[in-house]
Amino acid sequence: MPELVVLRHAKAVAGLGIPDVDRTLNERGRRDAAAAGEWLRANDLVPRLVLCSTAARTRETLALLAVDAEVRFESGIYDNDPDGLLDLVAQVPDDVERVLLVGHNPSVHQLVHDLSGEAPDAFPTCALAVIEVPGTWADVRPGVGTLRTVHTPKD
Repeated sequence: MPELVVLRHAKAVAGLGIPDVDRTLNERGRRDAAAAGEWLRANDLVPRLVLCSTAARTRETLALLAVDAEVRFESGIYDNDPDGLLDLVAQVPDDVERVLLVGHNPSVHQLVHDLSGEAPDAFPTCALAVIEVPGTWADVRPGVGTLRTVHTPKD
């Protein structure tokens, strides 16, 4: 059964004087991203494919995860549209068993809710959710997934 791992980028620096897309991670964000990568490896959840926003903070989060996977940088993820994220996931090839999507709130939190019909009350920076998807990626639509687990930096 395919699995989608949805990850909100790690904590970024304040945006004063910096274009939002260029914001990088702060020290806590760098620690949390590295720890999230360790958690993925420890729980046998390393993806085969990563769909990552082109924003600096998502790219840096991905680099610090240190996962060995094919990466596709998708500018549409930065648009923060949950329906756009759903469409992107539906285009994943069927031979890919696990996908990691690295994006932004509120769309990643909404995607978790839309796919599984449930989600935690909050989805803080560097939170991740693992959703099992029945059938193929092309069959992905609201309500079909099962939320397997949620992990936050404070867990």
